Amino acid sequence: MVSLKLRGLGASYGRTTVLSKVAVELLAPGTTTAIIGPNAAGKSTLFKRIAGLISGPGTVVLSDATRGERSICYMPQDTGANAVLTVYESLLLSAKQGGGWRVKDEELFEIDSILKALRIENLAFRGLDALSGGQRQLVSLGQALVRRPEVLLMDEPTSALDLHRQIDVLEFVADLASRSGMIVLIALHDLNHALRYCANTIVIANGEMASSGPTTEVITPSMLRDIYHIDARIEACSRGRPMVIVDGAL
Repeated sequence: MVSLKLRGLGASYGRTTVLSKVAVELLAPGTTTAIIGPNAAGKSTLFKRIAGLISGPGTVVLSDATRGERSICYMPQDTGANAVLTVYESLLLSAKQGGGWRVKDEELFEIDSILKALRIENLAFRGLDALSGGQRQLVSLGQALVRRPEVLLMDEPTSALDLHRQIDVLEFVADLASRSGMIVLIALHDLNHALRYCANTIVIANGEMASSGPTTEVITPSMLRDIYHIDARIEACSRGRPMVIVDGAL
């Protein structure tokens, strides 16, 4: 199974350095890792750098990858898509990227399975231009999953979803990663989602990696003070799960 290492990744826009010295020794198969940090910290840039969409110093080491350029799939925060297509057509187009145009039965079965798993099969033949922001976000996730990546980069994939659907999606993706061996990196603003669904966490602040490691060791009161400038505590809530508690505020 594939494993991922990041060695001193950096990126610049023009003469402005926006990301530097991001290094992670090993992201193991089947793991889900949260990428957290303030707005404009460099999280999206990190994803684009890992996906090879922008260049810069450092290296991305993908060991035992079997799918070549299709090993890494980036799901951007902006879910804009060709509005001429239906949902089903958009997934089929994603499935055929980089391959021949002959449609196989197993590909159609895979699309049907993903639509069902995301509970959007009722949208299959609706045009993309008729979808809400949350529905487009789910379709974008489907487009990523149908490519069967070995590394999935998800940039705030639940930002347009209601709480129930956020939980559905994160549980599904974490379970899929565990079962398939896929490596998942998710940019999140909800730290309680990171604590619940992500074994590991990387903190990006001011374009650099502030810390990384097991989520319960990274998300601490001192980190919240240093990075987010809030006073908070971590408490065990239902089923012993840790949760960020901010006194007097949500």
